Amino acid sequence: MLRHSSTIHQPNLFGTDLLMQLDVNDPLLQLADAIPWQEFDEAFSIHYTKSTGAPSKPIRLLVGLLILKQLENLSDESVVLQWKRNPYYQAFAA
Repeated sequence: MLRHSSTIHQPNLFGTDLLMQLDVNDPLLQLADAIPWQEFDEAFSIHYTKSTGAPSKPIRLLVGLLILKQLENLSDESVVLQWKRNPYYQAFAA
C-alpha cells in the first residue's frame, strides 16, 4: 500500500523545531531543495497497490537513503544507522 511523501512539516510539540536548528547552508539541505522529489513519487508509485499489504515507507525516504548511501559510500546498515543519528540525513530524506 502506497503512503505518499509528506509535504507538510510538523513542528515539535515540546521544544524548538529540529529543522530550525540546522544550518540551511549545509550541502545536504541545499541538495534536498534541488531534487524534484515529486518526480520520484510519480515514477515509483506505479509499483505500489492501494489495497494490498501494509503501508509503505514514503518514496522520498527510500530514494533519499539510496542517494545518501551512494554519496557517502555506505553499506545498507550504515546508512540506516547514520540516518537515525544524523539530523541532516533525516532532513534530507524526510
